[in-house]
Amino acid sequence: MDQHAEQLIKQVASSPAIVLDKTIDAGRQVAQAVTDQSTIKKAREYWHVLGPGLTTGAADDDPSGIATYSQQGASTGFQLLWLAPLTFPLMATVQEMCARIGLVTGRGLAANIRNHYSRNLLYLCTLLLLGANILNLGADLGAMAKATQLLLPGIDFVYLVTAFTLISLGLQIFTSYKDYSKYLKFLALILVAYIFSTLSIPDLNWQQIGLSAIIPNLSLSKDQIILITGILGTTISPYLFFWQPSQEVEEEILRGKTTIKMRQEETTVREIKNMRLDVWTGMFISNLVMFFIIVACAATLHSVGITNITTAADAAAALRPLAGENAYLLFALGIVGAGLLAVPVLAGSASYAISEAFGWKFGLYRKLGEASAFYGVILIAMLVGFAVNFVGWDPIKILIYSAVGNGIIAPVILFFIVGISSNKKIMGKWVNRPLTKLIGWITTLLMSVTAVAAIYSLATV
Repeated sequence: MDQHAEQLIKQVASSPAIVLDKTIDAGRQVAQAVTDQSTIKKAREYWHVLGPGLTTGAADDDPSGIATYSQQGASTGFQLLWLAPLTFPLMATVQEMCARIGLVTGRGLAANIRNHYSRNLLYLCTLLLLGANILNLGADLGAMAKATQLLLPGIDFVYLVTAFTLISLGLQIFTSYKDYSKYLKFLALILVAYIFSTLSIPDLNWQQIGLSAIIPNLSLSKDQIILITGILGTTISPYLFFWQPSQEVEEEILRGKTTIKMRQEETTVREIKNMRLDVWTGMFISNLVMFFIIVACAATLHSVGITNITTAADAAAALRPLAGENAYLLFALGIVGAGLLAVPVLAGSASYAISEAFGWKFGLYRKLGEASAFYGVILIAMLVGFAVNFVGWDPIKILIYSAVGNGIIAPVILFFIVGISSNKKIMGKWVNRPLTKLIGWITTLLMSVTAVAAIYSLATV
């Protein structure tokens, strides 16, 4: 035995504790490395599962929605904060129904309504949806331009609106769905800016915030009824109903299921499980952002008497002297990012609905020449939305009336959604469970009541 080996044996014999400690430490390092690799793998798998649900939820927090939530926080403080947690399960349940309809039938929502209900009513609903979406598009493009001017004040408003319109059109028309869906998915992450923006506000009263989030506070005044209807209309939005199932179909086509028959083949448990994870994640993020926007404006603007917000950009500008430079920058950046995500969704959802209703060829996976009518609707919606910014309409009225319009259209579409997803002949074993069906009808009833109340309030103003 050589001298080195003898010394090693003596060291081991004389210091077993040292060797044991080193062995344990090495074991911990190996275990930590394995855990880190496992965590990274799970995170990648989770991100891979996310798709239409994430982008649909993120698109719900468009600049029009941001302005509505900002106006609510500024005008009523924390009074209606409870709507954020209340609408989460309602919104998520409805969007899950929509996604399940797309997966199981292999068709979008409008195509299913066309096959099983009155076509005339469908035509009316889709045309109303187009009108509401165009108003939203106009408001969103204008808000993006105004927010950009806050960050880069030297650029003219007309140039910015034109640029955002052309960028959105180019992405929808000339980008493949595979690349386009990745763009939307990553853009959804910009919404985290609103959470950081609110958390950067000093001295937030979390006890008051927590109580306001769980205890309803209602006055049932005309203004509050209209505001609640607007919040419900911009949160549980008809354009999301049509976008979600159509995106599920696009994803199926991307995976090689290019015909309706192929898409209608056995839907797997794994597909449904992944869809639910995707949808509930997207809706949770959407409502979490809504919660933090209301908190930010209630804690700053309302507390100092600033109660009238006309656009999302106004909210960002008003936050600057009250919440600090970081909150202001993040809020303004969030408006631009949210608009880049939501504008294509608004135009696309209207085009999906109208194309499916009239039986035209449609789909972002198709080239322009293959679905000219589908892309034509997108083009018209974008151009009219662009023009809305130059007709002199009051921005806050555009936001309120488009949101209220959505709140009025939503109950009719919800009736179809719950009916289709509860029909065993259509959905087979993936028909609604009793609790899901109950929540669906409760949501339909709630949206109906607020819609009627809003119509009455607007008629008597």
